[in-house]
Amino acid sequence: MEDHLLGWLRQLDEDRLGRILANRPDAIAAPWPRRLDTLAQRLGNGFAVMETLRGLPLPCLQLAEAALAMTRPTLETLARFVDARPEDVAPWLEHLYDHALAWPGDDGVIHLAEGVTRYWSAPLSLGEPLDHYLNSWSISNDALHALARALGLPAHGNKRRMIARVIDTLGDHGRIKALMGNAPEGTVALLDRFAWEGPALDVDGGRFVVPGTPEKWCADHGLLFRPSWHVAEIPREVAICLRGPAYHPAYRPEAPEVATIPVDPEEVDHLMTLAAPHVVERCAALLDNTSKTPLPLLKTGGVGVREVRRVAKETGCDEDETRLLLEVCTVARLLAWDEPSGGMIPTERFDRWRLDEGSARLRVLLAAWWRMERSSLRRIDGKYGTVLGDDPAGGALARIRRAVLSVLAHLPAGTAFADRDSLMSSVHWHAPLIDVPLLRECAPAVLDEARLLGLLANNALTDLGRALAGLGAKAGDENDDAVPVVEHDPVLAEAATRALASVRRSALFGPDLTAVVTGPPSAELAALLDRTAERESRGAASVWRFTTESVRRALDRGYEAGDLLDELATVGTIPQPLEYLVRDTARRHGEVTVSTVGCVVQAPDPALLAEIAAHRRLGRLGLRLLAPTVLVSGAPADRTLAALREVGYSPVPVSDTGEITIHRVRSEEPANGKLILLPGGQVAELAEFPGLAELEAPAYMLAEPAPDPYEHARRLVAAGRSEDAKNGRTWAIIGRMATRLPTAQQSLLGFVVDRGVRAGITLTDGLTATISHGELKGAALDAWCEEAGDYLEFPLAEIVEVRGAY
Repeated sequence: MEDHLLGWLRQLDEDRLGRILANRPDAIAAPWPRRLDTLAQRLGNGFAVMETLRGLPLPCLQLAEAALAMTRPTLETLARFVDARPEDVAPWLEHLYDHALAWPGDDGVIHLAEGVTRYWSAPLSLGEPLDHYLNSWSISNDALHALARALGLPAHGNKRRMIARVIDTLGDHGRIKALMGNAPEGTVALLDRFAWEGPALDVDGGRFVVPGTPEKWCADHGLLFRPSWHVAEIPREVAICLRGPAYHPAYRPEAPEVATIPVDPEEVDHLMTLAAPHVVERCAALLDNTSKTPLPLLKTGGVGVREVRRVAKETGCDEDETRLLLEVCTVARLLAWDEPSGGMIPTERFDRWRLDEGSARLRVLLAAWWRMERSSLRRIDGKYGTVLGDDPAGGALARIRRAVLSVLAHLPAGTAFADRDSLMSSVHWHAPLIDVPLLRECAPAVLDEARLLGLLANNALTDLGRALAGLGAKAGDENDDAVPVVEHDPVLAEAATRALASVRRSALFGPDLTAVVTGPPSAELAALLDRTAERESRGAASVWRFTTESVRRALDRGYEAGDLLDELATVGTIPQPLEYLVRDTARRHGEVTVSTVGCVVQAPDPALLAEIAAHRRLGRLGLRLLAPTVLVSGAPADRTLAALREVGYSPVPVSDTGEITIHRVRSEEPANGKLILLPGGQVAELAEFPGLAELEAPAYMLAEPAPDPYEHARRLVAAGRSEDAKNGRTWAIIGRMATRLPTAQQSLLGFVVDRGVRAGITLTDGLTATISHGELKGAALDAWCEEAGDYLEFPLAEIVEVRGAY
């Protein structure tokens, strides 16, 4: 099959090959192929073919399945089989060609990629072709002669001719119909059951050896074959004939229409500008909350309902919003498990994230949602799933999310979907490999999430949602360690900037001790007001009220009255009542003090305690004399005991009840640092990026982009033309230039060039590299270097060792 594909690729022009590479980014992923035979291997990869099939609409899959059921399909015969005109089939067939899932032969016969043939084990519920059964080792020449005589065919000639005559007879509807005229009673019903419910069914094996039964008659005439005693199969050609000339496979070249209603684009845009800033602001509040109170996980994995409700209450979020944002922040690596804290806390990336401008922060959250493979808003049997728990849908949920937004993005401007059922039908047409029950179960959660994130408003996709919908092929998966391309997409960046353009960075302070923000507040403004006042309302206008308790909380965080008023003055004009409240609260702040002590040291002898308090070597304990017989230490009891014993005293621990107790010291587990939560409840160390200490260094590095598909197609076509001229030169050049290598290693290096195999090399200066996909350029080997992530040139004369790399 790969040889057929390679032969077709060699015939293509640059434009068609460029379309294939554009549709199959997996084929030009690093290391991008530089020869057509390597490209053919990439395009024929079974996993890549399956992933490509997931992105094709229903007509492509229906044509591929119908072609698999035919012996030698062509455009005309395939169109007749699905009861359509050739001009209606040709565009979808070209779509398959442009994805290298099918290609035409020189005789017009359609060939399908091997990965496609493996997907349908029984296309259209049809069995193997007659040729498969008649060429089987279990069919002897005598049996083949007997079958020919039973069908009234000449029994002379070689085996190949007899098989061809049998196939012609059993593949003809008229001959099958005439043959059934002499069949025993019950044969028609038996074969109809196999034709429509087969191809393989359980049978009573004994009836196939009893003369006069329909089963034996069908076996004698080649209408049924038995791979085992209790199982029989009907050949593909026979089943198609029995289904009749009126049978045509399902073929829907037109997408179902989505019921729509008109909406006001300005209102949709306005709702987007309200929702997007709110998401950024609430994520910042949620992460600040977890920095104060780590979020514990259940023993079974995930976050419990009580914790979700606590966080929702303390941050002022809706419970559904809290569920979604916890999952988004975790996938965005802003929130992770920390062993010493015993819960989920913000990561170092959060410290960088909160310093970014608003558009960048929003894009981080949207990119995480776009690749997220979970949803705690999905209801199973009427109940929500566990936040950050295992989601049985997994990657299918991410595909549903992208498919739903893709369909919504194609609705006419100024319209919204009016009927969820018609929307689901259209999504299934565009992504037919998604399980329909799962689609209907997950779609409501996807739509709810999109509304909360500002991607959907009034059932219409916002500009932010349209920008994200165009990035389906670049989403990545949930475990991507590097920053996805989505975060840096210029279209999404522009939409995110517009979505946050209406944020307010100032507030109106009233004499009634309120602060009003007439519009969506910026995350920084909301954080300042949340620290110093109580939020009373949200929406188009948000209201905060200053109270004695709220100002005291701000002072508890380290504010001075003057600093607090100065910071509030940067976002609005401070009225006199608010200034009086702040200064009056600050004047009474600290009237009563509470000290933290590590432990209490007591002794009946005041002179002894005075001696201990004045001891030089005990200064690190922070000892203070509260009374002649009472001494307090700033260190915990175990450290104080150890220090006193070290300098010669003999203290003993005392419990809260006054009883002397001797405790065993528990060894502390070494801290493992911050971890990230992965699907399935697993954790992994949070990767550190080099250069983060320097402010001018980028926090994240993007991978080297793949070459332009059309430019690379031009290089591949040129390389294919010169390939024949290079054949046979590889070994001669390597043998003449790589003189430091023994013959066996020269051969291995030749395979790196001719077959693209992977090998490790060592140069004269001790440099080592892992290479593949090599080409000879004069006296140098131009090969993909895994360490450099690019193609590099290595002088053949300086290669001192070549070894296999597996």
